[in-house]
Amino acid sequence: MRIEAIVPVYTRIAAGHFTVGPDYGTFRSDGTDDWLLLHTLAGAGRFAGSDGSMHGAEAGQTTLITPGVRHDYRTDPRIGTWEFCYAHFVAPSDWRSLLEWPELAPGLHQLSLESDVREQVETNLAEAVQWSHSLLQHGGTLGLNRLQAALLWCDEANPLTHPVDERVRQVIEAVEQDPQRSWSLEQLAALVGLSPSRICHLFGDHLGLSPMAFVQRRRMEVAAELLDLTNHSVSDVAAAIGYTDPLYFSARFRRKYQMSPTSYRERKRSSGSSA
Repeated sequence: MRIEAIVPVYTRIAAGHFTVGPDYGTFRSDGTDDWLLLHTLAGAGRFAGSDGSMHGAEAGQTTLITPGVRHDYRTDPRIGTWEFCYAHFVAPSDWRSLLEWPELAPGLHQLSLESDVREQVETNLAEAVQWSHSLLQHGGTLGLNRLQAALLWCDEANPLTHPVDERVRQVIEAVEQDPQRSWSLEQLAALVGLSPSRICHLFGDHLGLSPMAFVQRRRMEVAAELLDLTNHSVSDVAAAIGYTDPLYFSARFRRKYQMSPTSYRERKRSSGSSA
């Protein structure tokens, strides 16, 4: 009889980074109540499907096991070592579309990541691991946030979803990396060698909004995250996303969230303290 592995107990996310040898294996006959993601960094692992099939996991491949599905995975004996990141998590309802991956066996899914997407996924998973072990008040939330970022990048490699045009993705990455910058439509178009009208057309097709509307939306989302997770003043939050006038920032924030930045922070924190 196989020895049952311990089921992790956690609040928001349980994540880690393992390098294991040829004797490593995990078996949970009933799986767990949560999702389990394992991303192979080096070496190789093997997963047994509930239908008796066997599947490999090589460097750059991310494997996902759905709740209630048996866990049966181990180091590939032909390789002898396996380095991987893992994350146990309960998926919010709005994540479900991010978890519809190609299926290897019932409840066992896998994606193969190309170099650019793989780098982003591994960076975000490393931060998810770091935050999941943090003793800070919002460490678990930050860990879950980084895991979501990793899943969003995985979605870029998912053949079941409609891929975003590479030029649109490059513009999105540039804005994500520097939301404080005063971007113009001409600058965004020049990044990918397109005319302003063409980049507007592509953004409309893929995201349903203009490039500048995306910049504005992303700035407000970053501001909301800062208000929720830090004690920065409203002026500091405004400056962090490129607004020199806190009053103008507050007006833009109110337009999106239907409340002032201060009210947003107070409501989020008061709701977060209730059972």
